[in-house]
Amino acid sequence: MLRVPNHQGARPLRRSDLNRSPLLVFYETTQACDLVCFHCRACAQTEPPPGELSTADALRMIGQLAEFPDPPMLILTGGDPLKRRDLYQLVEAAVDAGLHTSITPSATPLATYDALHRLRDCGISRVAISLDGPTAAAHDAFRGVKGSFDRTLEILTDARTLGIPTQVNTTIHRGNVDRIGAMASLLAAQHIALWSVFFLVPVGRASADMRLTADECEDAFSQLWFEARRRRYAIKTTEAPHYRRYVLRHQHPAPWEESYTEAFSAPKPTRAFSALGINDGKGVMFVSHKGQIYPSGFLPIECGEFPRDHVVNVYQNSPIFQALRDPDRLQGKCGVCEYRKLCGGSRARAYAITGNLFAQEPDCNYQPEGWREPVSASN
Repeated sequence: MLRVPNHQGARPLRRSDLNRSPLLVFYETTQACDLVCFHCRACAQTEPPPGELSTADALRMIGQLAEFPDPPMLILTGGDPLKRRDLYQLVEAAVDAGLHTSITPSATPLATYDALHRLRDCGISRVAISLDGPTAAAHDAFRGVKGSFDRTLEILTDARTLGIPTQVNTTIHRGNVDRIGAMASLLAAQHIALWSVFFLVPVGRASADMRLTADECEDAFSQLWFEARRRRYAIKTTEAPHYRRYVLRHQHPAPWEESYTEAFSAPKPTRAFSALGINDGKGVMFVSHKGQIYPSGFLPIECGEFPRDHVVNVYQNSPIFQALRDPDRLQGKCGVCEYRKLCGGSRARAYAITGNLFAQEPDCNYQPEGWREPVSASN
């Protein structure tokens, strides 16, 4: 039976709503995966590790997500979700609970046409697949498996044939930042709905020397904004909230707080996006394969654990989640920046680099009005 998701009545969210409900929940269904990507946050392995949530517990967790005042979009991730034998049951349960449900399969032989067909019939809203280079040589070297590039394009074609909206996720790093234009051209032929560009955070297998400098980030923003204005698909960034600042400064002069709409980052179809300032723990929640609850998959600070803790209570009342939603907690130049409510800097990157959740964004070169770098005692 073909399931048709029921998402009637979704309303535009306000910034204050993010204190009650996340916009996005990522559920790491498993860490099992047949790829060995150099940057992997999950440190994936070929076989499921012990302690993964059982089917019963996973279904209970999905049921709790539907209890949020504004039910979030659910992204089933991994590892490779297709390594879970109960995956289709989980998708059906999420759709029946009224959740927009997307999936991020790995580009392996498991992602067959029949598997995608079954996901469509279960009511999946979107398939997101990773592509990290415009050529097979570039992508396959990064993903660690020869043929991954061709398999990725086949999956996109199959999903398009089945009428499933698609998204491409790309991790930007030192090795491919100069190929943003080539990637954008390649994706234009794939009829995707969204290009989600991840700016590397050094967690898991990702090493710090792969990440961009602040000036390189700014150059990448320029390239992305150029492509965003000429492509039919939307472009958003992950762990680069300062891209919003870049877009705003090039799109609108002040005043902007009420008029700015983050349409360039909206996964479609969905409720209208306003200037919410989504960030780690602020509109985002991550549940690991074992049930640990984090502000995001790139910010490994455990704030609760399902099934011991109710996911709604953790998101709304955890001191860490609450602090991450308070722009007055930001330090350094982020604390005085006029864009701190819209941007706030990557809290995951600040923590990974400095060990301080509230430190200024390490990879931002913007100087807020009136900000002066502290003078060291040796000067």
